[in-house]
Amino acid sequence: VTAEFPTDAINRAKQILSYLPGGVGAYSDSRGSGGVRQEVADYITARDGFAANPDNIFLTDGASVAVRMCLNALIRDSSDGILVPIPQYPLYSASIQLYGGSLVPYYLDESNNWGLNVESVKNSVLKARDEGKHVRGMVFINPGNPTGQCLSRDNLSELIKFAYDNNVVLMADEVYQENIYQDERPFHAARKVMFEMGEPYASGLELLSFHTVSKGTLGECGLRGGYVEMTNIHPKSVEEIYK
Repeated sequence: VTAEFPTDAINRAKQILSYLPGGVGAYSDSRGSGGVRQEVADYITARDGFAANPDNIFLTDGASVAVRMCLNALIRDSSDGILVPIPQYPLYSASIQLYGGSLVPYYLDESNNWGLNVESVKNSVLKARDEGKHVRGMVFINPGNPTGQCLSRDNLSELIKFAYDNNVVLMADEVYQENIYQDERPFHAARKVMFEMGEPYASGLELLSFHTVSKGTLGECGLRGGYVEMTNIHPKSVEEIYK
């Protein structure tokens, strides 16, 4: 083996194997290997400057699986609405329909770099409530797919305040965060902005953050690996998803 592979690659493989004492064919924690989750938590901590708890991280075979898992937990019946940006990645519309919920569209502002207009979101919520729907979650995709925009920090602050004030679970689809090719609008993680805003948002906003290894430097969509980090989600809810 040492003749075929460099020492650092061998050491890394041994480290990963140490996370899987039962071997790659054995059952592990339903959230994924504890060692891998700790590495994900370390990455999030280094990115945001705020500690992440590996117990609140679920590894999945791609971020899409994590999104569907969370939507399934949020949606009870057709009266439950999920805010989704238009234009959007069709995973959301298809999954909401699959789980029997209602899609509540809000429209991105093309004239403002496909930015998010909170007043437009508020109008979508009011319209949905007039129709008897309970808006339980809000999806936003940052960097955008298919628009490619990066939301400004001010935009994210508005979004966080809106979600907190309306008791809406925020679903941050951040799978393209490594794919930034300009300096004008850098990526800001919703989690980091939320903690920097302080209370009541830092401990009161329910946030689901999604990322994947299928994008970024790998860019291999067939290599399925992703996660969701659950921040400020009630422990009993996390336990139910864990089951």
